[in-house]
Amino acid sequence: MSRSVRTRPEGSGQALSEAYDTALLDLDGVVYAGGSAIVHAVESLAAAREGGMRLAYVTNNALRTPGTVAAHLTELGIPAEAGDVITSAQAVARLVGEQVPQGARVLVIGGEGLRVALRERGLVPVESADDDPVAVVQGYGGPELPWGRFAEASYAVARGLPWFASNTDLTIPSGRGIAPGNGAAVEVVRIATGAEPQVAGKPLPPMHRETILRTGAERPLVVGDRLDTDIEGAFNGGVDSLLVLTGVTDGARLLAAPPQHRPTYVDADLRGMLTGQPEVTRAGAGFRCGGWTAAAGAGELELEGTGDALDGLRALCAAAWTAAGDDVCELGGGKALARLGL
Repeated sequence: MSRSVRTRPEGSGQALSEAYDTALLDLDGVVYAGGSAIVHAVESLAAAREGGMRLAYVTNNALRTPGTVAAHLTELGIPAEAGDVITSAQAVARLVGEQVPQGARVLVIGGEGLRVALRERGLVPVESADDDPVAVVQGYGGPELPWGRFAEASYAVARGLPWFASNTDLTIPSGRGIAPGNGAAVEVVRIATGAEPQVAGKPLPPMHRETILRTGAERPLVVGDRLDTDIEGAFNGGVDSLLVLTGVTDGARLLAAPPQHRPTYVDADLRGMLTGQPEVTRAGAGFRCGGWTAAAGAGELELEGTGDALDGLRALCAAAWTAAGDDVCELGGGKALARLGL
């Protein structure tokens, strides 16, 4: 599918919760971090839901079951049911189920969420490469996953069994900082075997397909904090996206984003779902948003004006993305971002 290169964040005259029928929300870094709700998340999601927007929680973390995730959200003050949660475990289980017979044994390297998803597809999870599996599936198993599990996966993959991974996120946020994610574990097996897995999770199409099948969304808005999973996943699915700055993406990463990582909208947190979005307009050789004007200077992005820092960031995005075209912006933006406090 060919797509035009995004050169600036878009504006919206409507609140995003009115312009889209379903929010496809990432969890870690968007709704919660380290088990606690992110500031403004509870009240923003409640307001969007009361206004008629469907909320679906889409996570690459395959460790927990949808029911467990829904219970955690409810405890945080965000009422949710298992059917509101879509995980990469569900997406990879569908992918496996399309390629192996019903009732087939599948070697599982991961947590309970992966086992439950496989059983729902009529597959039988097993624990050893010697249990006659016909495939290997790997998902995040938490920080206590024994090293020997990677050896089991390697033995089976080296025998030629098809290998599937729920996702390949190298890191995962935690209450203490950034920890290794499933992608780091996948690399262990890749190094040991030289094989390549079939991957289901964001940003790849199987996850988007699973989400649309389960939600029935007609005008979805992907809401996330990661450019390389949430925003690229929206790009691959041909749908709009809102980047919130409550997770791993900072201003410098956003300015340097290649086309597939450029969100439709940018806001500080989930309150951005409840408002329209300011328009970024041409202003001579630069771009204006709110009280700020940004332009590509000689080796550096230039910023003039005053007002809301997010408006300044949106103007800078337009200047950087336009200068970069279908590449990565190499102009420095540190001084301009420091002026915005970002």
